[in-house]
Amino acid sequence: MLAELTAGAVEDAQSRERVRAFEVVEKEAFEAAPARDALSALAPADQVKIIAEIKRASPSRGDLASITDPALQARRYEQGGASAISVLTEGRKFKGSLADLEAVKAAVSLPVLRKDFIATSYQVFEARAAGADLVLLIVAALDQKLLSDLHDLVRELGMTALVETHSADEVSRAVDIGAEVIGVNARDLSTFQLDRDLFGRLVGRIPSGVVKIAESAVVAPSDVSHYRAAGADVVLVGEALVTGDPVATLRAFRGENA
Repeated sequence: MLAELTAGAVEDAQSRERVRAFEVVEKEAFEAAPARDALSALAPADQVKIIAEIKRASPSRGDLASITDPALQARRYEQGGASAISVLTEGRKFKGSLADLEAVKAAVSLPVLRKDFIATSYQVFEARAAGADLVLLIVAALDQKLLSDLHDLVRELGMTALVETHSADEVSRAVDIGAEVIGVNARDLSTFQLDRDLFGRLVGRIPSGVVKIAESAVVAPSDVSHYRAAGADVVLVGEALVTGDPVATLRAFRGENA
């Protein structure tokens, strides 16, 4: 599934590149307003932080929410106390777009993450041109040289990479490239099975000073508490926020860990 999602995302990016040439997007990326400081926004604090996600659908659950106005959804997330906003821009299975990211960036003052299946420099440049402050890099989707090269490019453009892992080996690979933000996704993107305890087993391998993010398997405040107790600085939440009252849900998730 991960290979299929990545191949599709790259194919779609190549289609966009035929419309907007690499050189054009590269120039726009370098000329864009500076990225917001995501490292400070996500830095460890006395209270757990939440990355709130704009997510219409997923391969495992199908349609979740129509989200006709992603900017409004993002403002609700900001009102609820989110520390950053993730925008799924993959179009085939998640029904997102870069236009969603642009709308969200214009609507809030929080750092915005482009969550997609990134495997080319063009995708990184178009993320920055669209206003992304963070870019997701999935270790399992990339060989080590490409992972390192894309991580360097993200930094060169002034953005922050959220380097996503699913195993001890992948955490080691993330550490080796100097990742400053490492996520552990409870969902195996090869099988889509969930393991809520994976974060707790891997967090000890993430060095001190690196922002530690727990991703997926969050339904209730107790799930956030579970991750916080295991050592998470930040928890990324998607489905629970798009299927209910986002402001109340965010406040409940954060309040239990105040």
